[in-house]
Amino acid sequence: MASTTAPTTFSLLHSATASTSRTRASLSHVSLPSSLKPTALRCLGFSAADPLLALQVASKVRSFGSGKGVRGVVAMAKKSVGDLTAAELKGKKVFVRADLNVPLDDSQNITDDTRIRAAIPTIKHLIEKGAKVILSSHLGRPKGVTPKFSLAPLVPRLSELLGIQVVKAEDSIGPEVEKLVASLPEGGVLLLENVRFYKEEEKNDPEHAKKLAALADLYVNDAFGTAHRAHASTEGVTKFLRPSVADSNMQLMLAW
Repeated sequence: MASTTAPTTFSLLHSATASTSRTRASLSHVSLPSSLKPTALRCLGFSAADPLLALQVASKVRSFGSGKGVRGVVAMAKKSVGDLTAAELKGKKVFVRADLNVPLDDSQNITDDTRIRAAIPTIKHLIEKGAKVILSSHLGRPKGVTPKFSLAPLVPRLSELLGIQVVKAEDSIGPEVEKLVASLPEGGVLLLENVRFYKEEEKNDPEHAKKLAALADLYVNDAFGTAHRAHASTEGVTKFLRPSVADSNMQLMLAW
């Protein structure tokens, strides 16, 4: 049995690919708001590989109304990762909350890497600017430390797509993680262990959020699929890290 639910197919594509047959086919039968029309998407520099899903997710998030998670995302959307200059990023430790919740088969092999590929543009932007990336995600719905929900199987694919060796931590907080962060070179990537191994994550425990935030200098939310949830790694950390910004996935959704 796969260890996670079916993956989202929303990804980032540079506007140069917006005219592909797949995108044209999607747009031909989907009625989108004007801000999600191809011209508006090109203004943002990105387009939706699946406009219908983009619309559904945006409607879902907006339906949460005054939820804390939504307010946090809206606040972050005032500035995106693309607004951060090389001077702001070089040598800085950047906590990136991604959505790497990919499906795995019984042998722990990735069966769909869409969510990993969707996170690559943001990570590459940061490492090319000399940032030290601390990558965080959940996988599945573990109850405490659950080996089958470890992020270890993601390391080879992440390393391949980024063109560098991603370092894997055995935890998401604590002294050993702090040592790995301290040894991370500019342009390096450290993948933390599944943040949901701690029950404090989903409870948005302030002290837990503070421990996560202590690892970094600034925060980027790239977790489009979980942006509406007020968890420690999505909302709590923003109280301790400045700036806290959104990636282009979030900008696209919140632009209308």
